[in-house]
Amino acid sequence: MSDPGNSAVSVPRAGALVPTRARYVALIFTLLLAAVAYLDRVCISTSATAIKADLHLSDAQMGLVFGAFTFAYAIFEVPSGWLADRFGSRLMLTRIVLWWSLMTAATGWVGGFVSLFAVRLLFGMGEAGTYPSISCVYARWLPERIRGRAFGAVVMIGPFAGAITQPLVVTLLGAVSWRRCFEIFGLVGVVWAVAWYRWFRDDPHGHRSVNDAERALIGEPKPAAEVHPAVPWARLLRSRSLALLCVMYFSMIYGWYFYFTWLPSYLQRARDFNLQQAGWLSALPLVGIGAGVMAGGWLSDVLRRRWGARVGRRLPAMAGLPLAACAIVGVIATASPHGAVAMFVTAGSLAALAMAPSWAVCLDIGKRHAGVVSGAMNMFGNLGGTLSSVAVGQCLDVWHSWNAPIYSIAVFYLVAAACWLGIDPEKPIADD
Repeated sequence: MSDPGNSAVSVPRAGALVPTRARYVALIFTLLLAAVAYLDRVCISTSATAIKADLHLSDAQMGLVFGAFTFAYAIFEVPSGWLADRFGSRLMLTRIVLWWSLMTAATGWVGGFVSLFAVRLLFGMGEAGTYPSISCVYARWLPERIRGRAFGAVVMIGPFAGAITQPLVVTLLGAVSWRRCFEIFGLVGVVWAVAWYRWFRDDPHGHRSVNDAERALIGEPKPAAEVHPAVPWARLLRSRSLALLCVMYFSMIYGWYFYFTWLPSYLQRARDFNLQQAGWLSALPLVGIGAGVMAGGWLSDVLRRRWGARVGRRLPAMAGLPLAACAIVGVIATASPHGAVAMFVTAGSLAALAMAPSWAVCLDIGKRHAGVVSGAMNMFGNLGGTLSSVAVGQCLDVWHSWNAPIYSIAVFYLVAAACWLGIDPEKPIADD
């Protein structure tokens, strides 16, 4: 990932100091973090059939288990975002990853619905704050010009990791029990947390791997009094852009979570694929989502430089989400099982164009309060994911139909597109 517009600095005159590249090491750490997060999240959706059979769970109970994680994650997003602003990403992300690694392993130790539900609640509580903490890393370590693509990359890597996880879990289930799968995945995060705490520092200007030329690229450090300013809660609550961001993200993540929770079950039960086929095919929409996220981040940065933030941040979402709604309707309209998979891939890719611009707007309007703003947005997003997870399970138990929850995804995509009409990334919530 290059720094456009900084070529005069990146390729200095003879004798000038060449910038170090520690900022990219920090970026790579966040990409690996997102991969581990989705590795642990997606494991349960692929294992759902085995878990249901072993613990004798209904569809409604499985929906509540899926929703327990996202609900707890949502409720603790804003407090965790504030803690990231206040105490820094080094400490917060170390705590977060160690906690979720323990809860991943503990998922394999449960004995029934109650203990599984409790572990997933604790899982969500502990993982909350991951992306707001990453926002703080980018706000302090990355030049503003590349933040859209950075968010595109970090959100993209999650679905790609999820795509790899689907067939990986299927393979592991052929060799070990679903309980051992969770224990194995729980170890991965511990390795990341130790490496992160040893290398990362919240202030890049004091990092031993950053030279003066790279400090100039990153920007001037803020005085200590400005690093943790008081949060302007009244302005946050009155902000139209923030309110619409929250509604938009709720609506978009409502559809997003279907891919990470119920899609493998849908392919097995509604389209008659076996476990191995469902594991591989349910990975394809996640690959499409990852590509769409990266494309949206890149396009957002390009359009922002050419036409400003109002066009650059909004256009990918306003074009992609309505088309995604049409593709979701196509899932039901087609009788072909593989055609349905193709429609899911198309819908996921188009809706994902809005993902990276959403997070970039949090930095645009949040400034020094980016952790709180992104935490608020992600809180509502995960409430949407909670509703999606629970609603599908209830519809299956009551109506024995997949059509109603799939149609609802299309409706929420249209709501999300409409919200972008009122979001203004050029008006910060509080002056810096």
